[in-house]
Amino acid sequence: MRGALIGLMGLALMGATKAEPDWQLLDPANTLVIETSKGRMVIEMAPALAPKAVERVKRLAREGVYDGLLFHRVIEGFVDQTGNPNNRDGGTSSYPDLPAEFSARLPAQAPVELMVQRSDAVEGFLGAVPVVGVSAKEQALGGDHRLRAWGAYCDGVAGMGRQAGVDTANSEIFFMRAPARRLDHDYAVWGRVVQGLDVVRAINVGEPPADPDRMLRVRLAADLPAAERPVLEIANPRGPAFKARVAKLRAELGPRFTICDVPIVVRQP
Repeated sequence: MRGALIGLMGLALMGATKAEPDWQLLDPANTLVIETSKGRMVIEMAPALAPKAVERVKRLAREGVYDGLLFHRVIEGFVDQTGNPNNRDGGTSSYPDLPAEFSARLPAQAPVELMVQRSDAVEGFLGAVPVVGVSAKEQALGGDHRLRAWGAYCDGVAGMGRQAGVDTANSEIFFMRAPARRLDHDYAVWGRVVQGLDVVRAINVGEPPADPDRMLRVRLAADLPAAERPVLEIANPRGPAFKARVAKLRAELGPRFTICDVPIVVRQP
């Protein structure tokens, strides 16, 4: 009898939901490392949001197209713009322009954690990337109940530049020095700077800058030798410590709280 009880207890424990860890390792295959004239930036990429943009950035990085390019348009309190081979607005790579990726139906297995539930929308995180999605009521419509979401332009978010046409993103990329939510749903979000936000804000300002900084070397972490590869963990949005941090901020800020108020937390394991 005692053995049977122990066996039942073991099955119950096995069936229990496994607690989420407070930290998660960055995936080297989706981590971009940019060595700039002001220091290193490490970006967690978000292929679930903008797969074609992520694929393009990876390709241009692997081909060395980004190496040496200037930050040709930098606006204080707004963006650092780079990635054009001619080092000014309007330049493109040799590849065709990309279709708009302003929103996406996230895969069912995407590790999204929703922190804000409103009647008209939801907000949360996909890794370190802040996201906004349709309301729970709208998501329930139709046969495909996967969340339709788009990136939120908080500080450090990486976006795909474009011309006036929505299908004109090519090689230009930009990084947010500060939140600018008017860009939401209008420019593809492909990642977020998880280390080096101080570098983003240190890039010389100007349109163009009098003394422009540049991307010296751009590589995928997976392509770097082990000794050069950054090994970083970010706070897991599904973990109890992250949720407690968000709850504290919501209590402190009240109605003023947004997901842009949640800082990026990263560490070396």
